[in-house]
Amino acid sequence: MPSNVAQSYPYKKESEAERAAAIASTLAAREGLADRLAAEALPYDNDAGDEAWAWRCRSVGCPGLMHTAGYARDRRGLVALCDACGTIALR
Repeated sequence: MPSNVAQSYPYKKESEAERAAAIASTLAAREGLADRLAAEALPYDNDAGDEAWAWRCRSVGCPGLMHTAGYARDRRGLVALCDACGTIALR
């Protein structure tokens, strides 16, 4: 059994304000990351303000959380952005 089985399951729920703040600060901290995210994902429309899922980052040794950042352009699913290492991943 792979050691990262738990990485497929959500770690916690976060409010829309927490999610948006984490995404904004991560994009502001890394040059070019906003352009990469825009190329890979459609904007996340949480108009109702519902809670969103966050996952532990799947990068080896990264302590960050992956926050819901949008909808995949090419595939069906959510795109998540890690607040520590800047990884963009399909969830």
